Amino acid sequence: MEQNPSSSRADRKTIEKNRRTHMKTLFSQLNSLLPHQTSREALSLADQLDEAANHIKNLQANLVKMKQKKDRLVGIQNQFTRMSCQTMAGARSPQIEVHEVGLAMEVVLITGLDCQFIFTETIRMIHEEGAEVVNASFFVIDNTVFHTIHSKVGESAPGYGCARISERLKKFVYGANSF
Repeated sequence: MEQNPSSSRADRKTIEKNRRTHMKTLFSQLNSLLPHQTSREALSLADQLDEAANHIKNLQANLVKMKQKKDRLVGIQNQFTRMSCQTMAGARSPQIEVHEVGLAMEVVLITGLDCQFIFTETIRMIHEEGAEVVNASFFVIDNTVFHTIHSKVGESAPGYGCARISERLKKFVYGANSF
Protein backbone atom coordinates (compact mmCIF):
# COMPACT_ATOMS: atom_id res chain seq x y z
CA MET A 1 0.00 0.00 0.00
CA GLU A 2 1.51 3.28 -1.05
CA GLN A 3 0.90 6.50 0.81
CA ASN A 4 -0.17 9.58 -0.96
CA PRO A 5 2.73 12.11 -0.80
CA SER A 6 0.35 15.04 -0.39
CA SER A 7 -1.39 13.22 2.49
CA SER A 8 1.88 12.67 4.41
CA ARG A 9 2.83 16.31 3.81
CA ALA A 10 -0.54 17.41 5.22
CA ASP A 11 0.01 15.12 8.24
CA ARG A 12 3.43 16.67 8.87
CA LYS A 13 1.95 20.15 8.59
CA THR A 14 -0.78 19.25 11.08
CA ILE A 15 1.73 17.72 13.48
CA GLU A 16 3.94 20.81 13.22
CA LYS A 17 0.96 23.13 13.71
CA ASN A 18 -0.09 21.18 16.82
CA ARG A 19 3.48 21.34 18.15
CA ARG A 20 3.64 25.12 17.65
CA THR A 21 0.25 25.56 19.32
CA HIS A 22 1.37 23.42 22.26
CA MET A 23 4.63 25.39 22.60
CA LYS A 24 2.71 28.68 22.46
CA THR A 25 0.45 27.44 25.28
CA LEU A 26 3.47 26.41 27.36
CA PHE A 27 5.14 29.80 26.80
CA SER A 28 1.91 31.48 27.85
CA GLN A 29 1.73 29.40 31.04
CA LEU A 30 5.36 30.18 31.84
CA ASN A 31 4.81 33.90 31.24
CA SER A 32 1.74 33.89 33.51
CA LEU A 33 3.94 32.65 36.39
CA LEU A 34 6.32 35.59 36.11
CA PRO A 35 5.83 38.86 37.98
CA HIS A 36 4.52 41.26 35.40
CA GLN A 37 6.09 44.60 34.82
CA THR A 38 4.08 47.70 33.98
CA SER A 39 5.43 47.78 30.43
CA ARG A 40 2.66 47.66 27.84
CA GLU A 41 4.81 46.30 25.03
CA ALA A 42 4.61 42.59 24.24
CA LEU A 43 7.77 40.59 24.78
CA SER A 44 9.14 38.21 22.19
CA LEU A 45 9.33 34.53 23.13
CA ALA A 46 13.10 34.83 23.52
CA ASP A 47 12.67 37.78 25.89
CA GLN A 48 10.01 35.87 27.86
CA LEU A 49 12.38 32.90 28.24
CA ASP A 50 15.21 35.20 29.26
CA GLU A 51 12.97 36.91 31.83
CA ALA A 52 11.85 33.51 33.19
CA ALA A 53 15.45 32.29 33.49
CA ASN A 54 16.48 35.49 35.31
CA HIS A 55 13.49 35.22 37.65
CA ILE A 56 14.35 31.61 38.50
CA LYS A 57 17.99 32.56 39.15
CA ASN A 58 16.85 35.39 41.45
CA LEU A 59 14.53 33.01 43.32
CA GLN A 60 17.37 30.51 43.77
CA ALA A 61 19.72 33.23 45.05
CA ASN A 62 17.05 34.47 47.47
CA LEU A 63 16.48 30.92 48.69
CA VAL A 64 20.19 30.45 49.39
CA LYS A 65 20.32 33.79 51.25
CA MET A 66 17.23 32.91 53.30
CA LYS A 67 18.63 29.49 54.24
CA GLN A 68 21.90 31.10 55.34
CA LYS A 69 20.01 33.71 57.36
CA LYS A 70 17.84 31.02 58.96
CA ASP A 71 20.88 28.91 59.86
CA ARG A 72 22.61 31.97 61.31
CA LEU A 73 19.53 32.98 63.33
CA VAL A 74 18.91 29.44 64.60
CA GLY A 75 22.58 29.18 65.60
CA ILE A 76 22.42 32.50 67.44
CA GLN A 77 19.16 31.52 69.14
CA ASN A 78 20.50 28.12 70.24
CA GLN A 79 23.75 29.70 71.45
CA PHE A 80 21.88 32.41 73.36
CA THR A 81 19.42 29.96 74.87
CA ARG A 82 22.17 27.53 75.88
CA MET A 83 24.20 30.37 77.44
CA SER A 84 21.17 31.72 79.27
CA CYS A 85 20.36 28.20 80.54
CA GLN A 86 23.85 27.79 81.92
CA THR A 87 24.33 31.27 83.40
CA MET A 88 20.94 32.10 84.90
CA ALA A 89 20.88 32.43 88.66
CA GLY A 90 19.29 29.40 90.27
CA ALA A 91 19.11 27.46 87.01
CA ARG A 92 21.08 24.30 86.56
CA SER A 93 23.07 23.22 83.55
CA PRO A 94 21.23 20.66 81.48
CA GLN A 95 22.14 17.02 82.03
CA ILE A 96 21.27 13.95 80.00
CA GLU A 97 21.55 10.20 80.53
CA VAL A 98 20.70 7.55 77.96
CA HIS A 99 19.98 3.95 79.04
CA GLU A 100 19.53 1.03 76.67
CA VAL A 101 17.56 -2.10 77.48
CA GLY A 102 17.25 -4.36 74.42
CA LEU A 103 15.25 -2.46 71.81
CA ALA A 104 14.08 0.09 74.39
CA MET A 105 15.89 3.31 75.17
CA GLU A 106 15.27 5.60 78.13
CA VAL A 107 16.46 9.20 78.04
CA VAL A 108 16.54 11.16 81.28
CA LEU A 109 16.93 14.90 80.71
CA ILE A 110 17.29 17.42 83.52
CA THR A 111 16.94 21.11 82.65
CA GLY A 112 16.04 24.43 84.19
CA LEU A 113 12.58 25.94 83.71
CA ASP A 114 13.81 28.23 80.94
CA CYS A 115 15.44 25.49 78.85
CA GLN A 116 12.42 23.66 77.46
CA PHE A 117 13.76 23.91 73.90
CA ILE A 118 16.25 21.16 74.84
CA PHE A 119 13.36 18.75 75.45
CA THR A 120 11.74 19.45 72.07
CA GLU A 121 15.09 19.19 70.28
CA THR A 122 15.75 15.88 72.04
CA ILE A 123 12.42 14.49 70.82
CA ARG A 124 13.15 15.76 67.29
CA MET A 125 16.60 14.13 67.24
CA ILE A 126 15.23 10.81 68.49
CA HIS A 127 12.69 10.85 65.66
CA GLU A 128 15.34 11.82 63.09
CA GLU A 129 17.42 8.81 64.11
CA GLY A 130 14.47 6.50 63.39
CA ALA A 131 13.48 5.67 66.96
CA GLU A 132 9.84 5.78 67.99
CA VAL A 133 8.94 7.80 71.09
CA VAL A 134 6.57 5.63 73.10
CA ASN A 135 6.16 7.81 76.19
CA ALA A 136 7.43 11.16 77.43
CA SER A 137 6.80 12.67 80.83
CA PHE A 138 8.17 15.33 83.14
CA PHE A 139 7.91 16.70 86.65
CA VAL A 140 9.11 19.93 88.20
CA ILE A 141 10.86 20.46 91.53
CA ASP A 142 11.70 24.07 92.34
CA ASN A 143 13.47 25.43 89.20
CA THR A 144 14.43 22.00 87.83
CA VAL A 145 12.52 19.99 85.24
CA PHE A 146 13.05 16.20 85.05
CA HIS A 147 12.09 14.72 81.67
CA THR A 148 11.86 11.01 80.94
CA ILE A 149 11.53 9.78 77.35
CA HIS A 150 10.95 6.12 76.52
CA SER A 151 11.68 5.08 72.92
CA LYS A 152 11.74 1.99 70.79
CA VAL A 153 14.89 1.72 68.67
CA GLY A 154 14.91 0.00 65.27
CA GLU A 155 15.52 -3.74 65.25
CA SER A 156 18.24 -3.71 62.58
CA ALA A 157 21.09 -2.73 64.91
CA PRO A 158 19.73 -1.81 68.35
CA GLY A 159 23.07 -1.22 70.09
CA TYR A 160 24.42 0.88 67.24
CA GLY A 161 21.20 2.93 67.07
CA CYS A 162 21.24 3.69 70.79
CA ALA A 163 24.93 4.55 70.75
CA ARG A 164 24.49 6.91 67.80
CA ILE A 165 21.43 8.56 69.37
CA SER A 166 23.18 8.85 72.74
CA GLU A 167 26.26 10.47 71.20
CA ARG A 168 24.18 12.93 69.20
CA LEU A 169 22.06 13.91 72.21
CA LYS A 170 25.11 14.40 74.44
CA LYS A 171 26.79 16.56 71.79
CA PHE A 172 23.67 18.68 71.65
CA VAL A 173 23.21 19.04 75.42
CA TYR A 174 26.85 19.36 76.48
CA GLY A 175 28.39 20.80 73.33
CA ALA A 176 30.73 19.11 70.90
CA ASN A 177 33.78 18.87 73.20
CA SER A 178 32.20 18.59 76.62
CA PHE A 179 31.76 14.86 77.20
